[in-house]
Amino acid sequence: MVFSRLRANPYTASILRALPWVPVAIFFVDHGYSYAVISGRSMQPTFNPDSNMLKKDIVLLDKWTKTDNHFERGEVVTLKSPVNPKCTITKRIIALPGDKIHPLRKNNETVPVPEGHVWVEGDEAFHSRDSNSFGPVPIALINAKVTFILWPPSRFGPVEKKPVNKDRVQTNAFRAGVNLEPQRQT
Repeated sequence: MVFSRLRANPYTASILRALPWVPVAIFFVDHGYSYAVISGRSMQPTFNPDSNMLKKDIVLLDKWTKTDNHFERGEVVTLKSPVNPKCTITKRIIALPGDKIHPLRKNNETVPVPEGHVWVEGDEAFHSRDSNSFGPVPIALINAKVTFILWPPSRFGPVEKKPVNKDRVQTNAFRAGVNLEPQRQT
C-alpha cells in the first residue's frame, strides 16, 4: 500500500533523482561556500552600518581559504571565539605570525604574534571584544574568509581589504633568517 502510493506520487521520481546530490550539497556548504548573517556592532561601518540594528548584513563565506591557511593583513574572517567556543565572531586580521603589534588601550606595550596565530580586531574598536582583550588567536580557529556582502542590495559587492596601521604593526619583526622578498630571476 505504501509503495503503491509512492509510485503514484508524481514527485517520487524527482526526489529519487535528487537524493544522490544531497551529500555533494552538504560537502559544498561545509567546505566550500556558504552565507552568514552578521549581527553586532564590532565591525561597523564595514558591516551593519545602520546603528539601530534593524537591518543585518548577509555575507558570503569562502571556506576553501582555511585549507591552506593563507591569510593576509586586512582581510575579514569568521572564527570561533577563543573565549566562548560556541560563538562565531567576525573580525579583521591585523597582524600575521612573526609580526609585532602595539595593542589598543595599552600604551608602550608590544605583543609578538607567534607562529600559527593571528591578531584580529573589530573595525569599531570601542564595541569589539577582540585580540586586544584575549591576545593572538590560533589560525586553526578561523572558519572562513568573508568575501562579499550579499544583503542589503544597496551594499552588494566585495568586502574591502583595509590596509593596516603601520604605526601599530611591525611586519615580520621577529622572523630571523627568513627571506620574505620575492626571488628575482636572472
